[in-house]
Amino acid sequence: MVPFAAALVCPSLLVPDSAAATILIVEDEPTVCELAAETLLDAGYRVLTAADAWQAEAILARESVDMLFTDIDLARNTNGLALARRARDLCPDLPVVYTSGGRDGLATRDAVPGSVFVPKPYRPSQLVVLTRDVLNAALLHA
Repeated sequence: MVPFAAALVCPSLLVPDSAAATILIVEDEPTVCELAAETLLDAGYRVLTAADAWQAEAILARESVDMLFTDIDLARNTNGLALARRARDLCPDLPVVYTSGGRDGLATRDAVPGSVFVPKPYRPSQLVVLTRDVLNAALLHA
C-alpha cells in the first residue's frame, strides 16, 4: 500500500519557503478544489488548478510545478494515476500526493514511487502540513 500522508509528518524538519513552491491541484469537484486551493494560497503557496488530467497535462507542459496533488478519479473519464505517471515522465522527481473519497488506500503497484495517499475528507490544516512535509522530503532527497 502507498503510505498514508499522516506517516510523513516530521515537525522537526525545516519548513521550505512556501512562496517559492507551486502546487498543482487536480480536482473535478469545484467546491473541494476551491477549498484546497484557498487553503494552500493562504499558507503562501502558488497554486494552479485543473479539473481533469487533460487540463493538468497542459499546465505541466508550460509551468514549473513543485508538487502534484491529484484526485484519482477525475472528470471526463481521466485518471489521476495515469496523470501522475505522465507527470513523472516530464519531471522524474515530482512529488505526488493522491487523494480519493471512494478508496480506503492505494496499492503500491498503481502509484508512482515515493507518492503518498490522503483519503477524503481531509482537513485544511492537514493539507498544509502534508504539503510542507512532502516538499521537505523532496528537498532532502534532491
